[in-house]
Amino acid sequence: MTTGSDADAVEIRRATHDDYEDVAAFTGRIWANRGGDYIPDVYHDWLEDDDETGKKTFLAELEGDVAGIVQGVMLSPEEAWFQGMRVNPAYQRRGVSQRLNEASFEWARRRGATIGRVMVFSWNSPSLGAARKSGFEPITEFRFATPEPDADASGPLSVSSDPADAWRFWHESDARDHLRGLGMALEQSWALRELTREDFSRVADETALFVVEGGESADGFATRDRNGARAIAYRTRTMEPPDDGEETTLAEYGVGAWADVDAARSLFAAIARDAAAIGADETRVLIPETAEYVSDASYAGVGVADEPDFVLGIDLSGA
Repeated sequence: MTTGSDADAVEIRRATHDDYEDVAAFTGRIWANRGGDYIPDVYHDWLEDDDETGKKTFLAELEGDVAGIVQGVMLSPEEAWFQGMRVNPAYQRRGVSQRLNEASFEWARRRGATIGRVMVFSWNSPSLGAARKSGFEPITEFRFATPEPDADASGPLSVSSDPADAWRFWHESDARDHLRGLGMALEQSWALRELTREDFSRVADETALFVVEGGESADGFATRDRNGARAIAYRTRTMEPPDDGEETTLAEYGVGAWADVDAARSLFAAIARDAAAIGADETRVLIPETAEYVSDASYAGVGVADEPDFVLGIDLSGA
């Protein structure tokens, strides 16, 4: 069990590049049966620069050893994202995560955050329990759809890129309700924040925005919004592989939402064409984790991830 003296003995400081070997030594043994932890591979790029104020990586020391790590990122003036929480197995149940959370929460509050969020893989039961113990509450769950890049993909409905139409559809969609307004952030990979009207204009200019237009579907019917948008998605980023010739280029799309299966088919076809055009080998599209959305994607001929991911949040507005 954690004792007060254990937590009091944990020292928190900023993680540095010189800590790499110690961090890699314990994170490199995590999740070996699922391909291993990503932190050793990205550590040096992951750390904040000296002049960055919107991101900070906290390192815990106990008994002279590196005992844990976590990173906080400000995604908007009021939204903080916490990621990479890892505790050295040799120092579990010693108050390490408690002290890391205290430090990162206080850092976020000082920068104006009123809510903090974290993502946990659904299979990671220990981390889910630890997050709840730290004060996080469930928010939503999602899954990734994985349409294959295809320059010749086609769907029954036309696709445009009007930000106003995209916002209107998103704002009124059940996908937005389920996801609590969240989509993948443009500012940070593997992070979600609330989408705004301005975000749809931004992606239309900077990456790619897809709006499936209303009209009759292949069977002659439109189940909703005959004269309005029936599906939307946007591209957040392309992740390039390291220069080793082994991995693939991934195109990530921050959310996918639709009104019916024909709209989903048209949306995924547009994404497949876009991914092919930018030279991506694979894609992932965030979709709500509901029976309807996941089965729609499969019915539309698109692969889906085996498991969902969970998002949890904590109120940081208090003292």
